[in-house]
Amino acid sequence: MTRQKQATRTSRKTNAESLPKPFIKWAGGKGQLVSELLDRAPADFDSYHEPFMGGAALFFALYRQGKLNGKKIFLSDINQELVDTYASIRDRVETVIRHLRKHKYEKDYYYEVRAWKPEKLTEAKRAARMIFLNRTGFNGLYRVNSKGKFNVPFGRYVNPTICDAKNLRAVSCALQGVKLKHESFEKVLKRAKKNDLIYFDPPYVPVSKTAKFVSYASQGFDLEDQSRLADVFSKLARRGTLAILSNSETPWVKKHFEPFKQDRVLARRSVNSRKDRRGPVGELVVISYSAKEVS
Repeated sequence: MTRQKQATRTSRKTNAESLPKPFIKWAGGKGQLVSELLDRAPADFDSYHEPFMGGAALFFALYRQGKLNGKKIFLSDINQELVDTYASIRDRVETVIRHLRKHKYEKDYYYEVRAWKPEKLTEAKRAARMIFLNRTGFNGLYRVNSKGKFNVPFGRYVNPTICDAKNLRAVSCALQGVKLKHESFEKVLKRAKKNDLIYFDPPYVPVSKTAKFVSYASQGFDLEDQSRLADVFSKLARRGTLAILSNSETPWVKKHFEPFKQDRVLARRSVNSRKDRRGPVGELVVISYSAKEVS
């Protein structure tokens, strides 16, 4: 048995009862809405799918509650680097931790690491780089330019946690057996079946012309993509899947998801560069099934 496999087996045993949480910050992450989403989740379901995994807050919450035991789980995203980071933590967490511990919170060093070419790094070193930049970059944003290059500036924090080894090991345990896919959200149509639970957390429809933040991938995510998502949601609902979607409280979202139940919830948003424009905002949780299916 290799040293890496021994370390992974040991970490699984040591962290068997750990409570994993998202290991990266993600714009629009659902940490604040987890309780609202759990309240609306069905009492029982078959497989679980999360096509915009991001920080995967709902996945980790369901895992902590034991609701994913014995189920097939599919996490996917269009962001290749994000998917690879999850895969690295699942398969070689000790190597990721070793690389991550070498990083330091210094401005010049941050820009040096940001300039590294991810394609020339090993998968584990690339994962450590992504986590480091996420933990020390401005506001925990992930943003790329038209060429797909990460361009978030240095963030100002007080002693930020760069390597949370205990949580990373717990995350690795939670990801064992999970299918990780680099693909568009539409691919969920190929495998989702009746009574499967699907959670969509897309880049939100902007509430104003200046509120856009869709650069998770170089091609962005515009209203045409949002329309395709609404169509996929409707197809899944007709199939009998148990679909949940969160998005901004805008007339566009209300109109395109009009056939389904829409619950207004409040969440604090902090991605605006101006502090006076941060605060509770209305969001919509759309569900495709009736309340009778939720206990």
